[in-house]
Amino acid sequence: MAASETVPFGVSAASKGGGGGLVVAGRVHDALVFASGVVAAVLVLLATASFMSPMPVTNLVAFRSPVSVASTSAASAKALYADVGVHGGPDAAGRTFYDDSRVSYAVEVGRRGITGWDAKRAAWMRLRYPRGLNATAAGRERVVMVSGSQAPPCRGVGGDHLLLRFLKNKLDYCRLHGVELLYNNALLQPRMLAYWAKIPAVRAAMLAHPDAEWVWWVDADAVFTDMDFSLPLEKYKDHNLVVYGWNKEVYGERSWVGLNAGVFLIRNCQWSLDFMDAWARMGPASPEYARWGNVLRDTLQGKSDNESDDQSALVYLLSEHEEKWGSKAYLEKGYFFQGYWVEVVDRLDDIAARYEAAERRSSAAPLRRRHAEREHERYAAARNAAVRDAVPGPAGGGQSGWRRPFVTHFTGCQPCGGEPNKIYSKKSCADGMNRALNFADDQVLRNYGFRHKDPLSDEVRPLPFDYPAAR
Repeated sequence: MAASETVPFGVSAASKGGGGGLVVAGRVHDALVFASGVVAAVLVLLATASFMSPMPVTNLVAFRSPVSVASTSAASAKALYADVGVHGGPDAAGRTFYDDSRVSYAVEVGRRGITGWDAKRAAWMRLRYPRGLNATAAGRERVVMVSGSQAPPCRGVGGDHLLLRFLKNKLDYCRLHGVELLYNNALLQPRMLAYWAKIPAVRAAMLAHPDAEWVWWVDADAVFTDMDFSLPLEKYKDHNLVVYGWNKEVYGERSWVGLNAGVFLIRNCQWSLDFMDAWARMGPASPEYARWGNVLRDTLQGKSDNESDDQSALVYLLSEHEEKWGSKAYLEKGYFFQGYWVEVVDRLDDIAARYEAAERRSSAAPLRRRHAEREHERYAAARNAAVRDAVPGPAGGGQSGWRRPFVTHFTGCQPCGGEPNKIYSKKSCADGMNRALNFADDQVLRNYGFRHKDPLSDEVRPLPFDYPAAR
């Protein structure tokens, strides 16, 4: 498997280059709902988006899953806020880390980072949410997904449109699963270009979202190809970092491609802040950047260049400091936490056919009934139960079996740069991306009564009422 080659921000890298450039078209404002009575206005999230910026960066946009409010009365508003803390917001009493001028959102290599974060975060939570913080609607720990691309337009023809489709795919998944999405195309640390730009973005998200237990980085060129699959967070309860990879290749062989850094899940805690500080010290903002390139080339198996890239640095940190860092990292290979697109796209048509056949054979009537999109997770559970025995392979997909791959990562296709890695053709990348995006979109359009005419077509057709029993 090739290493992650997405360059989410800034200029292209010589050997791994190409990310994406998508300027988010505008801000989506929350609606304000005013409660009656003697209290002041109550801000209620009524739409699917909110603009959140901890620093004056105009191209940092957050999208929230919707909050349902049955009534606009004062009583219903009070009931809503009783779950999340009546003393929250700007009126909350007491000082928190936000009042400390020494706390910086920025990655400052060589300077001491944030300390005591777990206690600072706990204190903020106690003040803002005295009655406890709700998890998501499904009862899981809160997750913020972070993704992004470069600010300038794409050089490749059609690159901006492709990145828009990649963004839509992430928005669809987050909406269906109650995950908040933060999409960034600003360089939060000017010297941390290309794939290194993810570290400042993730670190800033942790400080801006102390209510989130996990921050989930997903490269711009990664597609969610199983809209039903949810992160098995309970599986990672004893770990702080989850990345797709193999223990033998990282800790035994020390291969620079023993994992892929394009998708990772990291807990919002002091360990993670310390880890990202150590990771950033191997990047281009460090005065020792060149030295680290030589160290990685001399240490890691298969690495022929002397560039210090984020993926090689991650392998080095985990393998060189296994007790300190590796012991809290989970290398996920049980499902496609991120699947290499070359292994995936040619099988998507057969996977779709097997799912349809399993649903037609199922006696579970709800699978063939129209329903509201907000009920997606309940129907997803029923659908997974129906295909569990009929379609072989692990939930979330894998290198064996025919279950949907959770994430398909187009490593090396460089949709924004327009020139894929030389080992891939432009046509294979273009067809692969369209096929994966349409495969995922069909799972979303189904709730609206449509699907694509064929796997590579932009046209859609209406579904029969009893789909998939009726073809």
